[in-house]
Amino acid sequence: MFWQMVKGALLRQKGRFVLIALTVALGVSLATAMLDVAFDVGSKVNKELKAYGANITVTPRGQKVLKDVYGVDNAVGHKEYLREDELGNIKTIFWTNNIVSFAPFLDSEWKGQNGEKIPVTGTWFNKNLKLPTDEVVTTGVGSMRSWWHVEGAWPDDEQEKNVLVGTKLAASMGISAGDTVTVHTAGGTSETLSVTGIVSGGGAEEDRIIAPLALVQRLEGLSGKVESVEVSAITTPENELARKAAANPKALSQHEYDIWYCTAYVGSIAYQIEEVIHDSAAHPVRQIAESEGKILDKTEHLMLLITVLSLLSSALGVSNLVSANVMERSRELGLLKALGASNLTVVLSVLAEIFAAGILGGIFGYFVGIGFAQIIGETVFGSGIAVNVYVIPIVAVLMTAVLLVGSVPAVRFLLSLQPAEVLHGR
Repeated sequence: MFWQMVKGALLRQKGRFVLIALTVALGVSLATAMLDVAFDVGSKVNKELKAYGANITVTPRGQKVLKDVYGVDNAVGHKEYLREDELGNIKTIFWTNNIVSFAPFLDSEWKGQNGEKIPVTGTWFNKNLKLPTDEVVTTGVGSMRSWWHVEGAWPDDEQEKNVLVGTKLAASMGISAGDTVTVHTAGGTSETLSVTGIVSGGGAEEDRIIAPLALVQRLEGLSGKVESVEVSAITTPENELARKAAANPKALSQHEYDIWYCTAYVGSIAYQIEEVIHDSAAHPVRQIAESEGKILDKTEHLMLLITVLSLLSSALGVSNLVSANVMERSRELGLLKALGASNLTVVLSVLAEIFAAGILGGIFGYFVGIGFAQIIGETVFGSGIAVNVYVIPIVAVLMTAVLLVGSVPAVRFLLSLQPAEVLHGR
């Protein structure tokens, strides 16, 4: 009998209950979209930010000690280097999948045809690097310097004599893409280089030659050596544990150390890089790491705020619709009470009707929300948003809360409803 009453009410008032279902569907769709985006926004934002520079710099350990203690980069007549053949180890650490890209650097100074000094940086452009695991990855400044504009073409790492020339240097030397330039090293060696492109980016690259690493190594007699490595990694925003570890990892308890080591903090990734590169010191770029964390936190808070506001709007809409429905049916509900139905029975029947409409609207809204999330992902990040199964129970709880909150005014009306008054028109 109870369910027959519920079914009858749904059929008689189908227009009203369709509106309730649509109101719930709207709130659930927005909540689903925002929660899916919130769960996936961390990796999306990190990947976007990684296109704007490295957040870890790796240098020889001795160089870091000299700079920290004496405030100088290198001792007079002595310079330390990292081994190029160890750089592939960066992609073998625990957080290998978080390493987006990395590039080594080796600086020098050559002379032009008129004896003018020309700063030079050797690096990888888009190098196909074979890792110790036999996997091949493509890495270099091509993927790390997305803001560089190259007029012409990027050099090929396998073609030693192909270089980029900065816009300011090119202007002073009268060079354009496709020209050649002759340089002289400190050792007296001369090389004629092909300029494949003119690079601009608003930094030091505009005043120098950017050459393949192998060329600078050969001309400087530094085969297999690099001065520094920049690493771009996807990281987790730092918390108190990460800051404590940054001060001194050895001060952590074993439990804290395990959590820190197995979390993608910029400090733990830098620590693991030091473990695989001999005599290296990896320094997180704190300004970038903390900015990423703040941007991510604000983005997630925005998603949650939109979710809360959408659910509040749905609750208000449900409240108005349910209250109007109950008032229209006051004679029917008063008659039920007059025939012996208890307050609990009447309230449960109304809630059953509301939840029947709400569940249908919630299911519809969930799938619409997944579609909204994909649209947001493609529009903002250029890729789809991962569908997170944890969103389903969260949305179910939120939908239940919306329906219950929206039903409160109607329930209060039902409890105060007097059969004699509504049946006799008073």
